[in-house]
Amino acid sequence: MSTRKICVVVTARPSYSRIRTALKAIQQHPDLELNLVVAASALLDRYGNAIQAIERDGFDIAARVYMVLEGENLVTSAKSTGLGLVELATVFDNLRPDAVVTIADRYETLANAVAAAYMNIPVVHVQGGEVTGSIDEKVRHAVTKLSNLHLVSTVLAAERVRRLGEDPDSVIVTGCPSIDIAAEVAARPEMDFDPFQKYGGVGPSADLSKGYLVVLQHPVTTEYDEARHQVDETLYAVKDMGLPILWFWPNVDAGSDGTSKGIRVFRERENPRSLHLFRNMFPEDFLRLLCGATAIVGNSSVAIRECSFLGVPAVNVGTRQMGRERGQNVIDVDHDRHAIAEAIATHMRRGKAERDLLYGDGKAGERIAECLARSPLTIEKRLTY
Repeated sequence: MSTRKICVVVTARPSYSRIRTALKAIQQHPDLELNLVVAASALLDRYGNAIQAIERDGFDIAARVYMVLEGENLVTSAKSTGLGLVELATVFDNLRPDAVVTIADRYETLANAVAAAYMNIPVVHVQGGEVTGSIDEKVRHAVTKLSNLHLVSTVLAAERVRRLGEDPDSVIVTGCPSIDIAAEVAARPEMDFDPFQKYGGVGPSADLSKGYLVVLQHPVTTEYDEARHQVDETLYAVKDMGLPILWFWPNVDAGSDGTSKGIRVFRERENPRSLHLFRNMFPEDFLRLLCGATAIVGNSSVAIRECSFLGVPAVNVGTRQMGRERGQNVIDVDHDRHAIAEAIATHMRRGKAERDLLYGDGKAGERIAECLARSPLTIEKRLTY
């Protein structure tokens, strides 16, 4: 069998964490050739500059695609998707891959899938079949219909993809690659670095030895005009918990400007001595930080996925992760400061949760590479309505 050229498109900081172990497995597989494309907010410093981590990990970058328009609203999200479609079509025409791998559910993912599908390049979708709130679910299911091979994280996700009419033989449960990193960290969870010294950020340093909160709150695209109010509720909920707060900047989604402004105004108005802001961390450092946390608060999928494996208590706020499968580590609350504070206090009393293998066992990257090497990669689809 000839070597298959696999093009993987990474468009954001979370996307890289979601696919890194699969990239390594593809790179090392004798029957595969990795063409890595880095695009969108993964290239931008203000959103964590994921490309630094990608280069640090030794990956060669085949192409860089600048496609994010300023504004962080519904119009710029739609236009950025269109710009990505134009630019990625050129990249795929130059690289001529045997398949394009697209990840999860961000709007840039839709551009990847549309460009490849119209160019008769087989599309491989990682992490399809999941249910969440906001526009992400529509994007995820649209990408499923554009894809030819579905490498999903859970048994229930596989069932959903089949119910969407996809060929059952094209749906394979691999687990989530981000759990692979979590498994490595779980084997050696001690935080062997000073996050303030290594990553800088904004705000005072703190003694983390007696516990701390990690906060990641992104705007919800379908509620983007409420982003400012929503982040205020979380800010005031964590303010008086008596613990250091390590807060990470939001993704480049519609409404992120409102979220960011809310954080800045809060800092000016309240001058909190316990709040420190970070842009980004290398994936394994971030997970080690989570291992030592009293709880993670906000609406990031890391609280649902990696933290379920690590047993990190999570307070999931609002609708962004509504419908996503979750373990016993999660307490769900609305955007209400009193409910958020009460959930944090509950976790402080309970302590760590039990490990849950819902999203995988730490071998997903290897399975994904093997599927890419052995599975039929054709553009024909057998629908099973």
